Amino acid sequence: MAATKKTAPPDKKHPAGTPGKIRIQYYRSKIATPTKHKLVVKGLGFTRLNQIVERADNESIRGMVKAIPHLVRILES
Repeated sequence: MAATKKTAPPDKKHPAGTPGKIRIQYYRSKIATPTKHKLVVKGLGFTRLNQIVERADNESIRGMVKAIPHLVRILES
């Protein structure tokens, strides 16, 4: 039997079934910020300043970005 790859069902925002992506840039240092902000930066996957990461565009990622708008910016695709 051949192995088949399971795909996620299409969601309402993206009818084609391909999830949206969001590009985020880490542009301000987290040195003098609260510990929770530092954990959010780490949770988004940032390891160095001016780094750009691409994440799924969903509510959880948007909430993380909303928590630290003074440290990150959303880049246009």
